[in-house]
Amino acid sequence: MNLRAERQQRVQETVASIMALFQGQEPNRELLKLASQQMQRLAQASDLFPLSDFPPPSPASGTTSSRYLLSEQPDRQFALYLNTIIPGKSTQPHNHGTWAVIVALSGQELNRLYRRTDDGSVEGRGTLELERELIVQPGQPIEFMPQDIHSIHVDGKETVRHLHFYGRALDTLTDRIGFDLEKGTVHNYNRNFMRPTVGSDM
Repeated sequence: MNLRAERQQRVQETVASIMALFQGQEPNRELLKLASQQMQRLAQASDLFPLSDFPPPSPASGTTSSRYLLSEQPDRQFALYLNTIIPGKSTQPHNHGTWAVIVALSGQELNRLYRRTDDGSVEGRGTLELERELIVQPGQPIEFMPQDIHSIHVDGKETVRHLHFYGRALDTLTDRIGFDLEKGTVHNYNRNFMRPTVGSDM
């Protein structure tokens, strides 16, 4: 079996096992932890996901990450991506609008986790409070419910490779929100910041 075939087999086995966990159940943090365990087993086979097959963007490209689709169901649910990130990546705080499980193949990514401090009653306004920080790296995943808020920051010299599993495909999430901490404003995150998926391994 060649590398791509082996990778696709392992990906589909992992996706099937996670779909079975969620069958007939609403997402909750306990389920996300179980899904994270399945994802970490896949991430341990990091040699299946070489940079040669999933290259990072060039520093001269003006972008700091490349996203590749590994698996997606026909109804656009249970979407699995590989993200390759170069140093310099930083995002505004944002939610996902669906549940998410993120595990690392290599490298370190600082995640800042926030709590919203306003009640959302004023359109276009929003304030956050930093709750904690967590470094996502091999063996240390992170899970999100749909309205959890985080920002990511990649420094140093090492390219970061992550597997991202979402309840719905990213380009379908039209109501995601982002926060400008300095201005205290809220905006549509996908429209302002999300770049397209650059490749597919399906």
